[in-house]
Amino acid sequence: MSVHTQEYDVVGIGFGPANLAIAIALQEQAELDDLQYCFLEKQPRFEWHGGMLLEGTRMQVSFLKDLATLRNPASRFTFVNYLHDQHRLDSFINMGTFFPTRVEYNDYMRWAADQFSDRVHYGQEVIAIEPVVQGGEVEWVRVRSRQADGSEKEIFTRNLVIGIGGYPRIPPVFAGKMGDNMVHSSRYKHEYERFARHEAPRIAVIGAGQSAAEIYLDLMNQYPHGNMDLVSRSRALHPSDDSAFVNEIFDPAFTDTIYGRPEAERRDFLQRFSQTNYAVVDMAEIEQIYERLYLQKITGKVQHRYLSNRDIVAVVNDGKTVQMTLRDKDTGVEQVEEYDGVVLATGYNRDGHERLLAPMADWLSPQGIERCYRLPMAEGCHANVFLQGCCEETHGLSDTLLSVLAVRSQEVVDALLRREKRPAAAACAS
Repeated sequence: MSVHTQEYDVVGIGFGPANLAIAIALQEQAELDDLQYCFLEKQPRFEWHGGMLLEGTRMQVSFLKDLATLRNPASRFTFVNYLHDQHRLDSFINMGTFFPTRVEYNDYMRWAADQFSDRVHYGQEVIAIEPVVQGGEVEWVRVRSRQADGSEKEIFTRNLVIGIGGYPRIPPVFAGKMGDNMVHSSRYKHEYERFARHEAPRIAVIGAGQSAAEIYLDLMNQYPHGNMDLVSRSRALHPSDDSAFVNEIFDPAFTDTIYGRPEAERRDFLQRFSQTNYAVVDMAEIEQIYERLYLQKITGKVQHRYLSNRDIVAVVNDGKTVQMTLRDKDTGVEQVEEYDGVVLATGYNRDGHERLLAPMADWLSPQGIERCYRLPMAEGCHANVFLQGCCEETHGLSDTLLSVLAVRSQEVVDALLRREKRPAAAACAS
């Protein structure tokens, strides 16, 4: 299907897990048989965090929080049905786990995504979202995208669902210093082999979260003769809190609770429970790292270090080696370390939608995002924009995670239906 000057009722920007769940909910909504919708994805095919699909790594969320189960347990897009379709259900049950490997979960989502091949246009990077002004009002928006060959195309829609995920966060001290000897964790699996030009490379991993820990362990195995340092501002690696009562904050129903609180209370909540998701590590990886470092004390052969409680105050990259100046946060003493490679496990920014929506600025209301994930529009704008994965400040810590995908997709689709059936000024909760 050509996307040139096509008109759609709904366009999804990005086709990761969030908009994949939307596609499933749309397909299973009987009332939407005549709805015209598609998705634009810049990657050449579906892939979920491909740079972190490391051997042996497991999901941190139950498979029951898949793309559909919490919304519709009878859906054919559940993880259980995927296992049945792949003739592995009995074997998976025999393992007695709720946490599949990350590689298998990616395969599950790709299996689901492949069933929407007629709805997804891969290799389309959306570069702008523009209002179509007619008679002083906006009913449609123009979505401009760029293909791999550099050519541009455009489509028109009344409803947008933006689910583009995050983009790598590069700390200011590394700005302008990135090169072939440095990589963000989002690209780690695709690019770590560039360090292989050294028989015994010296590599630093920057960060104190799950990705940093997994990469640190993986590098030890990939380069047994190398020297690996884990560098972090934290004094210690902190375990993630995934206890049962705490996990209730990731229940879809909790979104109402957090959304309904005043802004100051929401900020306090996010800070108090950040240890469930940010700069924390599963206990299994913490124990593995501690044991590896402890064994060095026995053998006396020190290849790997955990350089904690350090600020990185200067970086020099000449293209061959990276020099980092580290300052001890307690003593102020500085040390200069030289590496053949650096991996930044420094997280993601989730404000990419703001750049895309910049041409819509005059038509966006300053009011906060609505409970149904819709951006409020200024008077005269009847097009609708829904956001996924960038509403943590209003909708809670689960917003960037897989936990609420299934239920959130139904909430967005329900709001789309109400918008299609009622006057544009109607509230999403009405």
